[in-house]
Amino acid sequence: MWNKVFGRDRRYCDGITRRQMLRVGGSTLFGGLTLPGLLQLQAQAAAPKPAKAKACILIFLEGGPSHIDMWDMKPDAPVDIRGSFNPIKTKVPGTHISELLPMCAKVVDKFTILRSHSHNDNGHETGRHWVMTGYGPRFADGQAQGVPFNELYPSIGSIVAREIGQGGQVPPYIEMPNPLGPGGPGFYGAKYAPFTINNDPAQPDFKVRDLKAPDSITDARFARRRELLAEAEKLGASRHATGKAKTMTSYYEKAVDLVTSPAARAAFDIQAESKAMRERYGFNSAGQSMLLSRRLVEAGCKFIGIDHGSWDTHFDNFSSLQKDLCPPVDRAFSALVSDLDERGMLDETLVVMMGEMGRTPRINKDAGRDHWSACQTVILAGGGIKRGAVIGATDATASYPTTQPYGIQDLLRTIFSLMGIDADKMYDTPLGRPVALVNGGKRIDEVIA
Repeated sequence: MWNKVFGRDRRYCDGITRRQMLRVGGSTLFGGLTLPGLLQLQAQAAAPKPAKAKACILIFLEGGPSHIDMWDMKPDAPVDIRGSFNPIKTKVPGTHISELLPMCAKVVDKFTILRSHSHNDNGHETGRHWVMTGYGPRFADGQAQGVPFNELYPSIGSIVAREIGQGGQVPPYIEMPNPLGPGGPGFYGAKYAPFTINNDPAQPDFKVRDLKAPDSITDARFARRRELLAEAEKLGASRHATGKAKTMTSYYEKAVDLVTSPAARAAFDIQAESKAMRERYGFNSAGQSMLLSRRLVEAGCKFIGIDHGSWDTHFDNFSSLQKDLCPPVDRAFSALVSDLDERGMLDETLVVMMGEMGRTPRINKDAGRDHWSACQTVILAGGGIKRGAVIGATDATASYPTTQPYGIQDLLRTIFSLMGIDADKMYDTPLGRPVALVNGGKRIDEVIA
């Protein structure tokens, strides 16, 4: 039972509030609305809207990019806050971003800048866990504190893989060039784990491992092995598998699908792109990862996570941003949204770029900025997102939002809504505990077109 004392209407076990029951009575008398009718309307309102995004690319700037030096500049703030960079005009009149991002400034009409993202976890590992799962971590130093492994929370990519499924010959959830940290399947199990490339697409000899059988295994021999496996399946081998054996069965099935698929091998072949296209994105980790992500979306992948770091600029924040961090991302992100748009893919591909936090407004003694999760900028493009919008505002030092703050659950709920996924859907853990895809929050309607 819910009670007004706790700030909410009294709620019955069927989820109907007392106020709604009174409305039903009045509506029945005057408008003919019955309780079943109300329940039907509620179900329709709660149902996820048709998907606008068929895939999502998450560009994770690991370590925490400096919002005040990139997207939310404060040129009138004191020098120990505003830093050494200047704002520049963009393609959208009235919208200014940092001089560090001149290429993004030319295509700012293709994406939305959300300046009022905020949460209260200033830790790298814990903050990443929040972003990737929507739940607070229940571990310290990577070790579970009395929590069974199969009770750990699934990540956003694994949720997408489970809810949408495979759309082509490539895995539904791929991460590169490194694991996203807490980006695994949790209690969903190995079936929904990411395929991790674990290799930098910018390397001249880049190859995705294990996409073909060893040269010593002929096609005929490989076919015989599959036939033998199929006979074992008929005897119920996989049905009786448990624990590690069951996990390995899932891995084996996914590996076989990749090894036997020419389409999958072609999707990963970034060398098939022209030199001009590769230069457009930039011959670096950020650029080639984003180019490969476009190829994977074309091949049917539903969620690609790109890990790019490190943006943890406690020291030499300004030289690091200017020389090393911003130029490749500026080029790569502007190329990605433009390329997707030119191919007619942007409206169906959701692109999200963010870190686990922002940086402190005040510059420290080492010319750096420290952890600051109370204010952060998130960049959103495509998949039903407004174009050329700036959502939210912050105070004079970019310390806190002055408009409605949006948190991680709000962002995840928005992503799932655009992908046609019911964020309130529940799954039971192996121990029987129901867990919702998103624990609270509300959709950020301000960013939706």
